Amino acid sequence: MSELSELIEFVSKSLVDVPEDVSVNEVVGEQAIVVELKVNKSDLGKIIGKQGRTARALRTILNAASTKLNKRTTLEIIE
Repeated sequence: MSELSELIEFVSKSLVDVPEDVSVNEVVGEQAIVVELKVNKSDLGKIIGKQGRTARALRTILNAASTKLNKRTTLEIIE
């Protein structure tokens, strides 16, 4: 697992009520890396946030970190 995945996992575990259900999977493609985040169903609202603000903030953090590493990444939140 790369440092990008570890970063998303750490932030996500800090936000949710059931941190042991947080799992992060990394799919490496030709153009970009897709970071898949899976949380407990009861914590889905906390990760997405009001009007998607928390999810947007997570994506912003991921984009900033990946830009520093010269990589393209996207965050997918899986239900």
